[in-house]
Amino acid sequence: MPRKPFPLLTAAIPILFSTILMTGCGAASALTPSSTSPTQPPASDNLQNQAAIASLSADPSQLVLAPGAHHTLHIYAITSDQKKAAVQPADIHFQSGGAEISIDPNGTITAAPDASTGDVAEITISYDNHRITVPVEVKYSLSETASTDASGDHVVNNMVDRAVLVNKQRKLPDGYVPPDLVVPHVPFSFTQMNERKYMRKEAADALEQLFAAAKNDGYQLYGVSGYRSYKTQKSLFDMYVRTQGETEAKRFSAIPGHSEHQTGLAIDVSSSDVHFNLDQSFGNTPEAKWLAEHADEYGFIIRYPQDKEAITGYAYEPWHIRYVGKQLAKEIYTNHLTLEQFFDDAQVVLARQQN
Repeated sequence: MPRKPFPLLTAAIPILFSTILMTGCGAASALTPSSTSPTQPPASDNLQNQAAIASLSADPSQLVLAPGAHHTLHIYAITSDQKKAAVQPADIHFQSGGAEISIDPNGTITAAPDASTGDVAEITISYDNHRITVPVEVKYSLSETASTDASGDHVVNNMVDRAVLVNKQRKLPDGYVPPDLVVPHVPFSFTQMNERKYMRKEAADALEQLFAAAKNDGYQLYGVSGYRSYKTQKSLFDMYVRTQGETEAKRFSAIPGHSEHQTGLAIDVSSSDVHFNLDQSFGNTPEAKWLAEHADEYGFIIRYPQDKEAITGYAYEPWHIRYVGKQLAKEIYTNHLTLEQFFDDAQVVLARQQN
């Protein structure tokens, strides 16, 4: 059965007042009418004397913050006759539902500097027997996580982030080697010790759980190619260019420095049904179908999905899985996104706390 969609915070966030009706009502204790402006309701000195409060609204009604960023909520009371007035923060009870996302007594929401992309929390706002929630998600900004080098390449600076975006436009720093490479305890299609068996520790642990779950359901997966150094990727890419031409090679093989395999967060997997080959026929196997349906439960995504070549720049690769963490993987899977589609600078609040 299809799973219920995860709420899509990556869609455009309307900067409109969202009214959420709540049960119960009570006398207003401290309403402050807002000043007249294009973005605030007109002043009404006698609002609290005209009607009981029927609901609350928050501006914004949803929020996406970069790690370390902050943004202040504005809360409004809506009366039964649809008049609106700002509520003073001192009269509101704020509560955060996540350790990485906090809110202070003034209504300012802050994402921790070390918060991970995909972290989510709900901010609860309570006033006068009414309550609303504002969903908040952490997402880093593409523009803040890469710089342009002398050759014009965009070089990422958050290479250790499990959600780092490396693609044809964004490359890893020269000489980058992941800091915590280990060999996961899973079956591989080859027996000799090789760098292709390595992954970063968090991804390796998740891969072990993924393979165990597949085996428990009757499907045997095999690792084929995990970490690749810059040198290995260059040798592989050059071989494809010689045998298939540069244009075709770029459809399925990354230019050295632009490969996800060098992050230590990606691995190619296969099955004995296709003799451990890495081709699109794997997508028709029972193992690949199980993988596509369950990978997100263990923090992985099918990085280059079918019919997304125009976005990712690569042909469909049902064998290439990428670790991004469970929360982010769930959002990408249930909303049929690519990692590129998940990121949208226009939606990310970048303001930083002043020291």
